[in-house]
Amino acid sequence: MTSHPVQSNFNRDSDPSEHKPSGDPGLRGFANRLAKTMERDALVQKTTDELRDFLQVDRVVLYYFYRQWKGQVTFESLNSDEFSIFGTTGADDCFNDNYAEMYLEGRVRAIADIELEPIHPCHRDFLRSIQVRANLVVPILNPSRLWGLLVAHHCQHPRPWLPSDIETMQKAAETLATSSSIRES
Repeated sequence: MTSHPVQSNFNRDSDPSEHKPSGDPGLRGFANRLAKTMERDALVQKTTDELRDFLQVDRVVLYYFYRQWKGQVTFESLNSDEFSIFGTTGADDCFNDNYAEMYLEGRVRAIADIELEPIHPCHRDFLRSIQVRANLVVPILNPSRLWGLLVAHHCQHPRPWLPSDIETMQKAAETLATSSSIRES
């Protein structure tokens, strides 16, 4: 295998103090947006990781709405890579204005066993397709909209959700919703 030296435009003879950050407002705006995005991403990943550990579940995901009731899984924390659903979009036929309105009103949905819960067949089929057996969903609400859903999945068997599980998920969703990096995104 041949190795090639890395080329750089860095001039070793120049004085670094001569290179000041650009005063270009476009560049500053880009840098600020990038910093906010990195802050948001770190917060969401830490939150999903800590929730998965606390709840002892197979997967915790953040489902982000990029358009009205259209979204996808943008973050996940897994106990095994086999449970990854990163990038998955929801079943559009299942999530409609009625469901959205309930989540906008703060609905929490805790399903201990999707096979026993009286849910719409479309919803059950979707949950089966992503290996869900137990499901806990809380909304992430911005002042003006439903920003996303914070979701815990147990994939291997049914799981009863305790009041403390629900409260912990709600507090995590509130923390995310009040973060400036999320409020402004």
